[in-house]
Amino acid sequence: MNAPAPQTAPPLLDVQGLHVHFNTGGWRSRAQVHAVDDVSFAIARGTTFGLVGESGSGKSTTALAIMRLLQHSAGEIRLDGTDIGRLRGTALRSARRRFQMVFQDPFASLNPRKRAIDTVREALDLMAVGTPDGRAAQAAALFAQVGLRAEQRNLFPHQFSGGQRQRIVLARALAAHPELVVCDEPVSALDVAIQAQILNLMKRLQRELGLTYLFISHDLGVIRHLCDEVAVMYLGRIVERAPRETLFERPLHPYTRALWSAAPSFDSRERGRERRIRLNGDPPSPLDLPPGCGFAARCPFANARCHAERPALRRLTAHQHVACHRVDDDARAHYENDTAACTNSA
Repeated sequence: MNAPAPQTAPPLLDVQGLHVHFNTGGWRSRAQVHAVDDVSFAIARGTTFGLVGESGSGKSTTALAIMRLLQHSAGEIRLDGTDIGRLRGTALRSARRRFQMVFQDPFASLNPRKRAIDTVREALDLMAVGTPDGRAAQAAALFAQVGLRAEQRNLFPHQFSGGQRQRIVLARALAAHPELVVCDEPVSALDVAIQAQILNLMKRLQRELGLTYLFISHDLGVIRHLCDEVAVMYLGRIVERAPRETLFERPLHPYTRALWSAAPSFDSRERGRERRIRLNGDPPSPLDLPPGCGFAARCPFANARCHAERPALRRLTAHQHVACHRVDDDARAHYENDTAACTNSA
């Protein structure tokens, strides 16, 4: 008798068909900015999912829509089965305890007139965590949990370094005991050495608290260090999605390869590439999207079909998804021998 197939746990966050469009030119105008178009992904509980891409690719807009800080135009945002995209009023305020956000600039995220410990205590009060009498001790425990000293509790934000301020922001985010933490470029404003400390802290907190992260960054080294699965965004769409090891060992989409080949922190021998893909021009305007692939105008391997037909994000292997006409269903990139648009890397 055959053993039953193992059951796969449902994802903590499941985003399906997310669209975020903005009207421009006043209420009479029909022009729309397509900031996010048909984005779908799922994040398993206790893992880290990375979104990577150039500035303007839609990463932060996706995060803000998931956090319900921007209204999405269409799609579903499910947290542990609950469609948080439909919640309003009291129901949404109650659900916010389950998902919190860490922004890029910790100084802008903190009230300069509030002492650090009061910032953390305020989060406990707003989310009604524990009892009023016990919240001072809870705030102190959170302060210690992120690696800050007791004598720093009464200092103001300007008296901390950038890395220390980001630790305060992390403590505030953890006050509600969230399941999901959305991180939008949380270490990009920090020195490299401090970045490593904050990333290691985040990994430790994830192990200890069972946190799930949605991590947004343009830094491939950071993504590689922290994330379990990665999605590459371009012009509001996901063009490739795969587990970290698969994506870094053999990226398939030309845009992904261009990003990888240009990363200054990577060793070309380690990455197994010999040529750098150089991109010319800028992405098309999200106000006037081209009929075909949004990357075709910059892609050195685009053909007539790429300019005429938009590729769907399709599953090629057990875990790898790619939106590219030049990659076949057997995960073979037909442009690999086309060296005309590539130059030897330095």
